[in-house]
Order: sequence, then C-alpha cells, then structure tokens
Amino acid sequence: MSPKNKELDIKVDYVTRVEGHGNIVVNVKNGNIEKCEFHVVESPRLFEGMLRGRSIFEAQHITSRICGICSCGHSLASIQASEDALGINPSEQTIKLRKLLLDYEFLDSHVLHIYLLAAPDVLGVPSFVPLIKTHNAVVRRALRMKKIYNDVCDILVGRHVHPITATIGGFTKLPSAKEISAMIDMLEGIREDMNETLSLSAKLKFPEFYRETEYVALVSDDGEYPLLMGDIGSSDGKRFNKKDYRSATNEFIDPRSSAKFTKLSRESYMVGALARFNLNSAKLHPKAKKAAKELGFKAPNYNPFMNTVAQVVELVHCYEHALDILKDLKKNGVDYSQEITVGLNEKNRVPVRAGNGVGAVEVPRGILFHNYETDEKGLIKNANCIIPTNQNINNIEYDFMKFLPEIINEPKEDIRLKLEMLVRAYDPCISCSAHYLNVDFVE
Repeated sequence: MSPKNKELDIKVDYVTRVEGHGNIVVNVKNGNIEKCEFHVVESPRLFEGMLRGRSIFEAQHITSRICGICSCGHSLASIQASEDALGINPSEQTIKLRKLLLDYEFLDSHVLHIYLLAAPDVLGVPSFVPLIKTHNAVVRRALRMKKIYNDVCDILVGRHVHPITATIGGFTKLPSAKEISAMIDMLEGIREDMNETLSLSAKLKFPEFYRETEYVALVSDDGEYPLLMGDIGSSDGKRFNKKDYRSATNEFIDPRSSAKFTKLSRESYMVGALARFNLNSAKLHPKAKKAAKELGFKAPNYNPFMNTVAQVVELVHCYEHALDILKDLKKNGVDYSQEITVGLNEKNRVPVRAGNGVGAVEVPRGILFHNYETDEKGLIKNANCIIPTNQNINNIEYDFMKFLPEIINEPKEDIRLKLEMLVRAYDPCISCSAHYLNVDFVE
C-alpha cells in the first residue's frame, strides 16, 4: 500500500510499563496525517492546594507523596525551596549527604527502567515476566540491584519511599561509621552486577530515529555533574537562575491535556537523562565517561530512544559518585553536632520568616521545580510544582509527528508498538504530572 492510500484504525486503551494513563490520537486518512496528538487525561493531583495553610516544615513530607519512585527527589526539591524561602544555607556536609541521597534515587529508578520497563521492548517480549524464564539471571540481577539501592537509602534516610530523616537544615539522624562502612560494602558487593549491566546494554538495539530538539537541564560552572544544584540551562544557549524557572518553562494549557505543556526557545524541549548527557557529559565521573565510550554513545545525541542508554551511563556515574562520597565520609568522619534536633533545644532550631523560595533539582526523569511562598509564621500561602514528565509531554507529541511518517508503511502492530516504545523511552511518571497512556488511531 502506498502512503497516499494508507489508513489506520488502531486503538490501545493502556500502554503498559509506564506509570499512569493517557491517549495518543492519530488520524490517518488517504495517507494524510490529519491528527497526531498526545493527551494526558488523568485528573489533577492537587498537591499544591494541599500545601496551602500548612507549615513549611511539613512540605517535604507531603510532597514526597507525589511519587513513589522519585519521593526522595521531591523531598530534596521541597527542602531546597523551603530553605530558600527561610534564608537557610545548608552546610557542606549536608550538601554532600543530599548528593548521596540523590545518587541512590537515580540508581534505584534507572535500574527499574532499564531492566524492567525498557529492556522487554528490545528483547521482543510484552513485559519482564517472560524474561523470568528466558533471562532468569538478568531478572535476578535487576531485582538484586534494586534491593541494594533501596537498602542503602533506608540506612541513610530511614526509608526510600517517603524519606524520614532529611529535613530543612540538614538531617535528624546522621549515618554512623558502622552504617557508612555497611553502605560501602553493599555497593561494592554488586560491582559485578554493574559490569554485567554495561554488557547487557551494549547488546540492546533501539530504533533509528532522530529529531533535534532543545534540551534543558541544570548546568553549573564547577566540575561536577550537576544534579542537586545549578542554574537552568538549555542546548540553545539559554541560562536562567532557578528563581526564573517560569521564564524557562513557560507553562501553557492545552484543552487536550489535564497536564500543562512547556516550551522555551522552540516549540518544545526535552528533560531527563539524554538532556543532562547532552549538556553535561564532560562532567561525568571518569568511569561513566569510559562506559559511554564503550557503548559508542557521545553528545550531542538526538535519538530520544537513547534516553535509556543515557540512563545506563548515569547509573555508572551515580554508583561511582556515591562510593566516592561514602569513602570520603569514612576517611574524614561525620560531624554529628550537625544533627537537627528541632523542639529539643535551641542549638539547631530553624528560624522562621516570610519568604519565597525555589528548589530546582534533577530527578531521574528530568529537572523538577518546587516553589513556596510563606508568611511570617512559616505557613505556605502559595505553592507551585513543575514535574519533569509534564515538561516532556509537548516534546513527545512533536516526536510523534516526525516519527509517524517514517514508519507509516510498517504493519499496524509495529506502528503501535514503536509509538508505545517512544513514550516508554522518556521513562514517564504520569501520576506526577497528571496521568497517562492510551493509543487511538482514528480514521
């Protein structure tokens, strides 16, 4: 059938291996693509409304509930925004431990996506369940790694999902020397699993698709791969202070979606591992740079499917960076006088004032913004949260519009699968932004 005669009628109610629900609507008639849209249809979560009138000291515990995967990232963005509003500058030790916590978050999330959500696509199975029989050692490795990353996070902040001890000003409990040694041993114990992950990744083959877009991520002038702190930067040369996040995101409403869209210099932009790699690959840990070279992966890369490969490289970076931090803490010790003991004495009591603070933190799926305005009692008057996935929705749709004509002559099921794969490549967390995915080709 020639493209001019092509007509499609495909409907997929839910795309598996993404978090949430939504719609893809594609109208192809007589070879003409009349509609190619991505709709998020889930009800708003209303977390910003929940925060109004609450103490700023409650914010990180409430907003960590936005996501069960990125709860530590939400907590860190919330704490950063709160400290900005209150005029608090965290200590060097606190910053180091927060970077460690963020490393753990990336390790846990990236392993989940690489092994259990993305790999089935390129291995030709509908989910990870068939892999239990055909690739049993691979599945066991993924679960083993994920358990270790959850366990070290539990040691650091009490639990991975909805962390307990990370708070405004620092930590209510700092890791003991014994706990630091235990975390080092646990991470070193899966080094071979990390090596096997690289070997597996080298065998994964993704669709050949390229669309140059604008990439947005944190950038900094120091030599460290910026995840916890930095300015907002784009591949088109734009740079903003985090306070100017609204000028960077330019959120707008489209009636087709319950989640807002964003754009910066172009019609859309991408956030996430590929965006970070394209902007900051020169600052990766040396072993992560070596891994990227072994995978034949270099910046700039314009294939959104390669976001998964960028996650593999970040997996190596965060693993080695976490070990470097832990070994430094073991060598130089921890200052336990910095433990936050709010309510017990005046020594570490956090002062309260009226203010307006912004947190900008990279989480596995991209740059995350929290913004709180507080009154003189430290009660939140207004809140705003901009989630990575809702920043990517517009870019996914523009990818669709370029990708569909390139695959229009393929079998119906192949087209459906490749569009689903494209969405999964972004590793979306739809419930954070609103919710997700249903494919509907309409004649």
